[in-house]
Amino acid sequence: MKNLNYNGYTGSIEYSEEDNLLFGKVLGIQGLISYEGKTGKALETDFQEAIDVYLTDCESSGNLPEKAFKGSFNVRIPAKLHQKAALLAMEAKMSLNNFVVESIRSKVIEEAS
Repeated sequence: MKNLNYNGYTGSIEYSEEDNLLFGKVLGIQGLISYEGKTGKALETDFQEAIDVYLTDCESSGNLPEKAFKGSFNVRIPAKLHQKAALLAMEAKMSLNNFVVESIRSKVIEEAS
């Protein structure tokens, strides 16, 4: 297992040899939600509890919780690459957005294989 997942949030798994401790943080949000544990099960439990506390704190303070990986992000690429991608998308009769989605999907599937 490379990451922890709970209630729509993903957390990292790190190890501190010096402290003999597993630790991590929630990925994909601006805020810091961290957790730790001596065992994998303890780490997972602390991760879930940290998410639950975060969501409870947001609710009681009237703040909306951050959503990780919400499906929208800005990408800066060289103008020439932008042009080539846009032209290829037009030739394929698809939007640039769909072209980028399909390109990323193809790479992610390739990496997963």
